[in-house]
Amino acid sequence: MEAGEPTLNSLPSPETFEAAQHRLLSLQRQLEGVLVGQQALIRDLLTALFAGGHVLIEGLPGLGKTALARSMASLLGLRGARVQCTPDLLPADISGAEVLEAGGGFSFRPGPVFAQLLLVDEINRATPRTQSALLEAMQEGQVTAGGQTHALPRPFCVIATQNPIELEGTYPLPEAQLDRFLFKLQMPTPTREVLLGVLAVSLDGEPSDALQAQLDPEAVLALMVLARQQLVGERCRAAAVDLVMATQPGGDSGPQRHLRYGASPRALQALVRAARVRALMAGRVHVDVADLDAVALPVLRHRVLLRLQSELDGRDVDSLLASIVDAWRRRA
Repeated sequence: MEAGEPTLNSLPSPETFEAAQHRLLSLQRQLEGVLVGQQALIRDLLTALFAGGHVLIEGLPGLGKTALARSMASLLGLRGARVQCTPDLLPADISGAEVLEAGGGFSFRPGPVFAQLLLVDEINRATPRTQSALLEAMQEGQVTAGGQTHALPRPFCVIATQNPIELEGTYPLPEAQLDRFLFKLQMPTPTREVLLGVLAVSLDGEPSDALQAQLDPEAVLALMVLARQQLVGERCRAAAVDLVMATQPGGDSGPQRHLRYGASPRALQALVRAARVRALMAGRVHVDVADLDAVALPVLRHRVLLRLQSELDGRDVDSLLASIVDAWRRRA
């Protein structure tokens, strides 16, 4: 056991975990009332936020990504901001810049990245230079301007979106930068029943406008700390390592023959951190293999690359990962 690892004697009381579970489930239910039919997406977003990570959402325009981000900021009592990415967007437009004051001298004017929950719409429309500035802030938790370092607020979460069908005028994120997102989520097109539900709740108004804050930044940070108190036994540690190893390329048979690059050590950390939050949402003080299973696909889908020939043959990352996870599940 590592130094500082929680033990049964050092864990918070069961009542504390139960109260945290009720809070998380209450947030989930209220968000489900705003964005109808997206239960899995909402659960994954809450998981990533309380695990201290950032999220990349891939989906068509008009599905409610902006409303969901605004609703999350309102419910959690966080300061929210939105950036609409375009090719002429500069790094300083996001991070802020030194400006000349009327009386002489320069002062730093913070950009939207200093929000606690930042929605970055169509991140693949920003140039690589602007993408790098944003992703550096995500990784380091700070911005440097005029030789001065400015810490970003805590908590700090970025929800970035990209349109999967538009290629003209876009700049795909490099794999090394994709790795900085804890989750990559797919936002499916709603079914007929879901569309009818959308009309029922949002035809004459925006449900997110009526939301009241249920938490504040200090309470959010406290829940994030509590999520790190979950016990991770040797069996789960070994299972998490086995899953990451199963994504490594090699062999002439099985899904691995289609892989060019596998998941990184950062993926292993993300897997366990997200599983801890899932365990908290389930009301348990320890992580189970089922928690790892629940977060495997959103953690891995953007960290595994296919061979060029496999892409040309129409192979899909999600289906290959589903096969890998299924085989891992039977062994775990």
